[in-house]
Amino acid sequence: MSSPGEYYNSLPPITKAYGTLCLLATTLAQLGLLAPIHIALIPEFVFKHFQVWRLITNLFFLGGFSINFGIRLLMIARYGVLLEKGPFERRTADFLWMMIFGSLTLLVLSFIPFFWTPFLGVSLVFMLLYLWSREFPNANISLYGLVNLKAFYLPWAMLALDVIFGSKIMPDLLGIIAGHLYYFLTVLHPLATGKNYLKTPKWVNKLVARFRIGAPVAAVRQAGGVGAVGSGTGGGAYSSARAPPESSTNTAFRGRSYRLTD
Repeated sequence: MSSPGEYYNSLPPITKAYGTLCLLATTLAQLGLLAPIHIALIPEFVFKHFQVWRLITNLFFLGGFSINFGIRLLMIARYGVLLEKGPFERRTADFLWMMIFGSLTLLVLSFIPFFWTPFLGVSLVFMLLYLWSREFPNANISLYGLVNLKAFYLPWAMLALDVIFGSKIMPDLLGIIAGHLYYFLTVLHPLATGKNYLKTPKWVNKLVARFRIGAPVAAVRQAGGVGAVGSGTGGGAYSSARAPPESSTNTAFRGRSYRLTD
């Protein structure tokens, strides 16, 4: 059995970086060194006060230390790793572009008042779950040891559990929408028309090459999946029922009240 340090070092670069930043943000908030209100996505502050860092920082907050936070971190470590080591193996630039596109999609959706949510970290994690479920739809999943189902239905089962436990379902819905949009543009539409309008930009490839992050994008993309040929499988994916919702925080800021939940 490998040590925690060896396991951490074995994680693929993008998943490891994102998971680490999520853990760091929650730890700082838990220690009182970082107030969630200062990193939340609040359009008024972004556009009127030019607090542009909120466009990025909100993506790394998964809520305070709790069972919910632990489950979400495990989802990153499981589904993110299975994607990056499987369909995206040796395609670090593609995986990074998928995360960037997903983040941009979530930001655009969140600026619509109906979809607004102050923290999009949970949505980004749910996008990873959705893409994994589309890549390995026939994998058998045991949901909390109570129900067995195909991986294709896992995102919807998790969403249903959120409804049952009273958690907000909007972050999950946003993740499904963003994940399906990426899957449609990179898999379904190219299979139907032979045209891919969401190719990884050259600047992403150059960024990966410049900092030697994992492996650059492969020259040839195999149709029928979100990445190239990979060795990953989905049969042993982690899954668990969602925990009850965490407590909400009401924050008044400059005369306007914002309800921040994870």
